[in-house]
Amino acid sequence: MELVTVLGSTGSIGVNTLDVLRRFPDRYSVYALVAGSNTALLADQIREFRPRIAVVADTEAQDRLARQIADLPPNQRPELLSGSAARVAVASASEVDFVLSAIVGVAGLEATYHAIRLGKRVGLANKETLVAGGSLVMAAARASGTEILPVDSEHNGAHQCLRSGRREDVKRLILTASGGPFRNLPKTEFVHVTPAQALNHPTWKMGPRITIDSATLMNKGFEVIEACWLFDFPTSEVDVVVHPQSTVHAMIEFEDGSVMAQVSATDMRMPIQYALTYPAREDAPVPRYDFTTARTWEFYPPDFERFPCLKLAYAAQDAGGSATCTLNAADEIAVEAFLNERISFPGIASLVEETLSRVPNRTPQSVDEVLAIDAESRRTAREVVDRQAVTVGMAKG
Repeated sequence: MELVTVLGSTGSIGVNTLDVLRRFPDRYSVYALVAGSNTALLADQIREFRPRIAVVADTEAQDRLARQIADLPPNQRPELLSGSAARVAVASASEVDFVLSAIVGVAGLEATYHAIRLGKRVGLANKETLVAGGSLVMAAARASGTEILPVDSEHNGAHQCLRSGRREDVKRLILTASGGPFRNLPKTEFVHVTPAQALNHPTWKMGPRITIDSATLMNKGFEVIEACWLFDFPTSEVDVVVHPQSTVHAMIEFEDGSVMAQVSATDMRMPIQYALTYPAREDAPVPRYDFTTARTWEFYPPDFERFPCLKLAYAAQDAGGSATCTLNAADEIAVEAFLNERISFPGIASLVEETLSRVPNRTPQSVDEVLAIDAESRRTAREVVDRQAVTVGMAKG
């Protein structure tokens, strides 16, 4: 029986992970569930999966969770903990075999890093782990000998494609993007985009931040950065194509011109299960692709002028050092400001660009240094938000 820690159990990836684990009761047992403040859902998960430990964001959430599971017999109640140190502890516990990292934001970096450092098998859905701390994380993976198994559909697809040949024979990696809800919207209309419109993704059901990042293509920029770290590619060998059907998740082109593509339904349980059971493959409860039905697959080049966030991500990865950490922090603040209607949709990219220009680029030597740079970048981004918000207010007036 393998013991699993789920970092971010109440998010969409966490919920899907538990659905996969539900199908293998004789192979996997939940060691710990880690969530933020959604204690109602976490309490339901505790009742079903009976983890040894449950971790929440803070003591207020911990007290609330304790009340919500007070009716359980004492031998069915997990130990309740809160805070970052507790997240690290349950991710790096000696008993744990597999860690699913799906906490949104930089909060997931520290726990995931320590799991990797100690050689745990890690299914990675948390983008910030590699976007903010890629150099440190990959060095830890090399030192411990662990393999990071990507859960994002694009990187998971790339991982599967790369198994089909030798890395030295691969010419380039191609990641697909749905294009988001505004792929055909004239750039002149971007200033009028509302949060409600941006949250209406045509393909995927995701959390607010990642949905906005998909609309700006920043999410695809983060995926380029992740791919460079995961698969050891320079940015010049990682391309993005817009594929509205979101059926082909990734492709690799070999030196001889052959292209290998990974195709599957848009169901996150498939890549989650792939990471969990790797290198074995098991029957998955996902829709099968019917090639006998007439379909159209479209592919378009991304428009870097209409979606400058993608260009900023490429540039940040090429800059090296802490630039991608600042990119991520600034984007999180910008998305929050847009959702609160403090800045415009085009203001997201301009805020990120200005923050990158104001925060010095350096090379972090530890996770603590990464977190310090993240905090500095957020402070700077908030200052830029305040100035942009004043400008937007004047324009409305």
